[in-house]
Amino acid sequence: MEIDAPAGTFSPRQVILLQWITLAWMLIECFVALIAAWDARSASLLAFGSDSLVELISALVVLLQFASPPRMSQAKAARFCGLLLYVLAAVVTAIAIFGLIRRQEVELSPLGIAITAGALVLMPVLAYFKRREAERTGSKALRADAVQSAACAYLAALTLAGLLLRSWFGFDWLDSVAALAAVPILVLEAKRARRGQVCSCC
Repeated sequence: MEIDAPAGTFSPRQVILLQWITLAWMLIECFVALIAAWDARSASLLAFGSDSLVELISALVVLLQFASPPRMSQAKAARFCGLLLYVLAAVVTAIAIFGLIRRQEVELSPLGIAITAGALVLMPVLAYFKRREAERTGSKALRADAVQSAACAYLAALTLAGLLLRSWFGFDWLDSVAALAAVPILVLEAKRARRGQVCSCC
């Protein structure tokens, strides 16, 4: 059920703070994950870094919506955030399939393990507070952004599991499989995000 909050009945400061925290973390996460992906030749880390970039854009879109005066409508922002999830699903699929075809050796990445572990802790917290503020403000775009934060945590868990299993058992294909495992949930949540629904995992 949608919540329509009348204009002027809430302060956007908490939402803006959440988005600035997201922007700061995503800059770090994207930079570190892409460096780790390059060093380790990891498809799942590259997918994770791409997700960070999408989340960065999504947070910026929501920030623009809550600017004073708003620079983007709720409906347009929600559609855009949902579209970003579809883009992310396509990018992850392409990267993972490329990794399976090339069958290149994936190296152990302590940096990748550290950044995905950090995301696994932080992103569910951000998703929870974004969902709460979305319910309070009635913002579909913020609900979609909460979906992306939850999806980021899910990707972090899959990527971390793939990296650890790869280091323990030496199966290079696990890296790409971990990336592909995220695609169905991303597509499902993209549909929900475009309707402004809260995902089941956040």
